[in-house]
Amino acid sequence: MRVYSQPESCGITNFSMKNDIFQAIADPTRRAILALIAMQALTPNTMAEKFDMSRQAVSKHIKVLQECELIKPEHSGRQIYYHFNPQRMKELDNWLAQFRKNWEAQFNQLDSVLSKMKKQRK
Repeated sequence: MRVYSQPESCGITNFSMKNDIFQAIADPTRRAILALIAMQALTPNTMAEKFDMSRQAVSKHIKVLQECELIKPEHSGRQIYYHFNPQRMKELDNWLAQFRKNWEAQFNQLDSVLSKMKKQRK
């Protein structure tokens, strides 16, 4: 029996739904913020300008992403720039890889069956 590894939650000791990386990326606004920050570091004000919401609302999304270490703050004078943390996404990708191998094997088997069926029809 194969035991699958579990992804780490962000808050290891005090787990809550908001600290779960899957909950963090489940929200479309947070995914959009991640996509923006992946291109370049941004301030909360700059992010808020790109969405139809207040800076406070964007800050709440930032807090969730930061708690999960998907983004990291960097202070530059009076500004805070948030940077994408690719290492954290790599951890998620590594966890998903165990499933990806299984899916690919199943799709390859299906491809083989469909190819055989197509040859039989000719």
